[in-house]
Amino acid sequence: MTRNARFGTGGEVVLRTIAMPAEANANGHVFGGWLLGQMDIGAAILARGITHGRVTTVAVDKVSFSRPVHVGDVVTCLAQLERLGRTSMRIKIDAWVQRYATSRRLKVADGIFTYVAIDAKGQPRPVKRRAAT
Repeated sequence: MTRNARFGTGGEVVLRTIAMPAEANANGHVFGGWLLGQMDIGAAILARGITHGRVTTVAVDKVSFSRPVHVGDVVTCLAQLERLGRTSMRIKIDAWVQRYATSRRLKVADGIFTYVAIDAKGQPRPVKRRAAT
């Protein structure tokens, strides 16, 4: 696992976005579903890079929301490959925020997403593995 010095955790930055007012609930916090969607997009970006092709989400496991996301926060998703199978892979993803008002970085959620590599017809296909050097 490679540590990301900026966040003090493992994984590569796969997505950055700003939480906007349209994503907020009545409490002024961003909906968990919106954050879950951003995490899925970020993990899929890593999965596509690993498979060099199309992927589809088949499972979302162990998602934990530990802190709220506020409007104006910069949301950063860091992802890392946890396991690679013949057609599938498990990606660990952490969501962090940089608070708008203070620039403080906080981990707000984490989860495990499973993807399957698919062909043009949407059928599972083997992940091409690189030869060991």
